[in-house]
Amino acid sequence: MRLRREQVVATALRLLNDVGLDALTMRRLGQELNVQAATLYWHIKNKEELLDAMAEAMLAGCASGAPEELSGIERAADMAERLRKALLAHRDGARVFAGTYVAQDNTLRVSDTLVGALRDGGLSPRAAAWGCWSIVYYVIGFTLEEQALVARPGTDTGKAAPERFRETVGRGAYPHLAAVLPHLVSPDHEARFRYGLQLILKGLELDVGIEGTPRAKTSRSSTRAGDKRRASRGSG
Repeated sequence: MRLRREQVVATALRLLNDVGLDALTMRRLGQELNVQAATLYWHIKNKEELLDAMAEAMLAGCASGAPEELSGIERAADMAERLRKALLAHRDGARVFAGTYVAQDNTLRVSDTLVGALRDGGLSPRAAAWGCWSIVYYVIGFTLEEQALVARPGTDTGKAAPERFRETVGRGAYPHLAAVLPHLVSPDHEARFRYGLQLILKGLELDVGIEGTPRAKTSRSSTRAGDKRRASRGSG
């Protein structure tokens, strides 16, 4: 049976879940596929191209079925949640995705959906573009830390493990950290993620109409608000 690129990527993702990113090498992938290096490199030139292809595959269907009935800002939040879930679906998924700049359909649809949602929320082109980056960077960073805390058999969870952090802070040298310690080490990643995401989105909402011309829907509401303010001042 002839080897296909899709088969290479699917096997790489399966191997990623089995051994993790550090142990995923082109040699190991070739052994898993039972092919010679020349055959593998015919489909994937190097590790960087492999990671790009894996990142693209991880986002398959991520932007499908986005709820149109929600507001623009709500749809942006939904897209961020979907992206996080897509990365969490694979071991070291955030590490694979970080640093890739894939210009392929799955990845572009996620970005396009996110930018469109922010534009519908009234943001200017620049605010929507930079807001998209801010949200994506937040998702990647949060998920990187989240996945780093997942214990693997025979591995150390690292110096920043909640247990070690709690023990060190509890010695009394860091009173401000100790005062909020239960919240710092809260295992509720969902709530923590949504809290940070909402802070970003609320900050972006403050930028509506500041730079450039917002969408027509927002312009009309802003005009009505301005008319009311002028009428109020005129009647004083």
